[in-house]
Amino acid sequence: MPAELEILRNSRVIAVVGLSSNRFRPSYEVSQYMQRAGYRIIPVNPREQEVLGQKAYARLEDIPEPVDCVNVFRRPQAVPEIVDSAIAIGAKAVWMQLDVAHEEAAAKARAAGLLVVEDRCLLIEHGRWRHQLPG
Repeated sequence: MPAELEILRNSRVIAVVGLSSNRFRPSYEVSQYMQRAGYRIIPVNPREQEVLGQKAYARLEDIPEPVDCVNVFRRPQAVPEIVDSAIAIGAKAVWMQLDVAHEEAAAKARAAGLLVVEDRCLLIEHGRWRHQLPG
């Protein structure tokens, strides 16, 4: 099973690093879509208090509940630190959005047992795999 499908099937809680309250940003559009598709979205952005009706957290480590997938809307150079945090909180997957990839960080995440997707849009992939998802 492709990592994209496995993540979409097995994730219910998605922490979105870099989620903005600006409705015109891709992070907002993708997260809103995923929220409407039944996923719980947790914003991670130190500049936000609340996004999409959910409390925002400054760091992944501040989230008080288990996270299935960490969705990354940050520049590639920020990915290693995010992967370290994803591993530390026990996330099961790291999903890097379009134009976001980091070979070394991806390898580290995989070595720690996380599923990894690079340079793909969660919204597009959800639409692509929707017919194979429950509900």
